[in-house]
Amino acid sequence: MTSTVPLQEVTGRVADALASFGAEPSDLYRALANNEIVAELWIRFAWGLRENSKTPRALRELMILRAAQLQEAAYVWRDHTAMAHAEGVSEEQIDALSFWPSSDLFDEPTRACLALAEEMVAGQVSDETLDCLARWFTAEDRVELIVTAGFYCMVPRVLNALRLTSGDTGE
Repeated sequence: MTSTVPLQEVTGRVADALASFGAEPSDLYRALANNEIVAELWIRFAWGLRENSKTPRALRELMILRAAQLQEAAYVWRDHTAMAHAEGVSEEQIDALSFWPSSDLFDEPTRACLALAEEMVAGQVSDETLDCLARWFTAEDRVELIVTAGFYCMVPRVLNALRLTSGDTGE
């Protein structure tokens, strides 16, 4: 399938934003480069969220992987499986994501985050899940986790609408 927009050379502020995070210009960034402002905002937000968050990166990667799994986002799954491994997430945990509620591989804070990811994808977060998150995480942490889950609800939808369902996404 061909992208719905031309894949542009990444230059100027978009290239500078990518370089500031040590990222390469993937097909996603080449598509976003059709609108320099949106591309730069996406890069700074995505990479800022990834690099400047206080909650454990491994925990957020598990949330991202569960959201990707539920949305059948193969390239988000591919990219973030590698990131999860780099953060110490085991292959066994990744394999257990589809049945996490019955797995003993996840502690209670992680379970709360996986429930959040699932409910964000479904479009409605329950009071029970929010209360459970509040038992384990500060308000600052909860905002970070909710925004992370929300961003990774959006990423697969943007990739789909751009028809970037194969190749190098590197969101």
